[in-house]
Amino acid sequence: MTTISFNGSSHSLFNLPNKCPFCHKMIIPKPISGYKRSNTVIDVFFNCPDIACNNSFLGYYSLAVHSYVWNGNTSIGNLNEREFTSIITNLSPNFNLIYNQAFQAEQYNLLEICGVGYRKALEFLIKDYAISLNPTKEDLIKSKLLAPCIKDYVADERIKKVAQRAVWLGNDETHYVRKWEGKDLQDLKSLIDLTIHWIEMEELTKSIINDMPE
Repeated sequence: MTTISFNGSSHSLFNLPNKCPFCHKMIIPKPISGYKRSNTVIDVFFNCPDIACNNSFLGYYSLAVHSYVWNGNTSIGNLNEREFTSIITNLSPNFNLIYNQAFQAEQYNLLEICGVGYRKALEFLIKDYAISLNPTKEDLIKSKLLAPCIKDYVADERIKKVAQRAVWLGNDETHYVRKWEGKDLQDLKSLIDLTIHWIEMEELTKSIINDMPE
């Protein structure tokens, strides 16, 4: 339990933010001051103890019995960016761009729209991958719906199976009624990660075989 004093009153804080929104390191922040927004809500001003960072941010607290409990949220600092391997960025630069825009929306807690962005990113990744395998069919692949594109132009069964399921969940993010009620945004991201993994494995395998012919 931590106590903070401001405006002539002391307030007990239960739980402190454990990650700096600027440097994204695990920390024990230093409480500086606070602002009481209502009888049950306060904003606490924290400082990151990391010398290389030293940024300040807000943590949001709500009253629970005799202490204020951190609600898990802080003010936004520097947004994270997902870094992909050169295999993926070279294969599909637009995937990298769109995915990270969706990731930024997720970090802003715009959870009703970021899934649509992840679905679009997936489409660019799959179609760019399919075009790399079938360069003479580029125009057909670009104009084809994603599910038939996977069926017709993705040969690797591992990629095909996880990409198909990623499309199912991605489509749920765009529709009024969800078909896969037990699945959520994190499941979609996991399937995209699996799709990335198997594409990378296939590309790495081809590269090694080409570098070391029999």
